[in-house]
Parts: sequence; C-alpha cells; structure tokens
Amino acid sequence: VKRCPKLVPFFKATCVYFVLWLPTSSPSWFSALIKCLPIFCLWVFLLAHGINFLVAHRSASRILAGLIFSAVGDAFLIWQEQGYFIHGLLMFAITHILYSSAFGMKPLDLKAGLLMGLVSSSCYAFLYSYLSGPFTYLVAVYIALIGFMGWRAVAGMQLCNDLWTWTKLSACIGAMLFMVSDLTIAVNKFCFPVPYSRVIIMATYYAAQMLIALSAVESRDEEDFRKRN
Repeated sequence: VKRCPKLVPFFKATCVYFVLWLPTSSPSWFSALIKCLPIFCLWVFLLAHGINFLVAHRSASRILAGLIFSAVGDAFLIWQEQGYFIHGLLMFAITHILYSSAFGMKPLDLKAGLLMGLVSSSCYAFLYSYLSGPFTYLVAVYIALIGFMGWRAVAGMQLCNDLWTWTKLSACIGAMLFMVSDLTIAVNKFCFPVPYSRVIIMATYYAAQMLIALSAVESRDEEDFRKRN
C-alpha cells in the first residue's frame, strides 16, 4: 500500500494510453511516447529509491535495465509493420534474460522448470505450423527465453515449501502475465486475429511490468526487515 502513491504516475500514464487509444495503422513518435510512458514511469519509480539502492540490490538494477530495453522494444513495435518487429523481439529477449538474472537461480526447483518447459513446448508446437522463414527459429529462441524467465519466477516463489512472500508472488504473477501478453501477440500476428487482442496484450503487459518492478522494491524492504530481526 505504501508504494501506491509512487505508482500514481504509472497508473495515470496507463490510463492516458487506453483513453487516447491511438491507431496502430499510423505509427508516430507521439504514439511511441504514449505507449512507452507507463514504462518510463516505472523507471522513475525505481530510480526514486536512490542510486545507492540500485547499486546495492543487483536484482533491482537488472529489472531497471530490463525496463529500459522494454521501452526500446515498445518503440520498435510501433513500427512493426515497417519491418521493425524483429528489432522489438530482440529487445524483449534481452529483457527476459535480465529478468531471469534478477530472479536468480536459487532455489533450482526442477519440477517448476519441467512444467514451464512443457508449457513453452506446447506453445511453440501450436505456433510452429504458422511460422515461416527466420521466425521459425527466432520464435523458438524467444519462447525458450520467456519460458526460462517464467521458471525462475515460479521457482523463486517456493509455494510448495510455504516460503512464499508478496515480493515473490508479485514477480511470479508478473512473469505469467508477460507470457500471456506475448502469446497473444504471437497468435494474433502469426495465426489468426484474436478478439480484443490489443486490450489483452497491453493490459497484461503493463500489469506484468508493474508487478515485476514492484517486486524489486519490496525485496529491499524484506531484506531490511530480516536484518533488523
């Protein structure tokens, strides 16, 4: 709750995006700005906690870096019909690598890894017949990266061991929403039109980024609490 006031700019920027609902058929720098504005607000949200905080908490600095690459990816996707889809794909692939690094490799939780592997493989198997050219392998690599990121988020939650925290739950839900958003993009672009696709894609995307950013800040509070006790 105490973090909510600092997220007000993010919520306002998100509302501006949905209220303006600029047409994707005529991309412009203004539409790119409006789309990226909520992510810029999440940069500010993390930076507001101080450079020392980001330096001391590697996970937070990696999430900030991921948000920066996300904004660049968002800008590229504004011009995806002009040939910049792959550029956006690359930016978000780097984002998922950074988020995976932020979530860490402990605990390993191979069961969660197997589950995410099955989910990712099923998604690619569904998309495969619709893919052609370089997208056949580019989408495979991308799904592997986002699936890995999802695994690290789920593994970190430690739900089965009753060691979960709100921070870990926030990261986990954020990762799952990111996967829903990207899967909707893939189905809508390569397979068939998804009803209300843009609403689904952007709503889950903004929620995912907010939850992942929030998890970085709350992790600091939990560490400080453990130190005091």
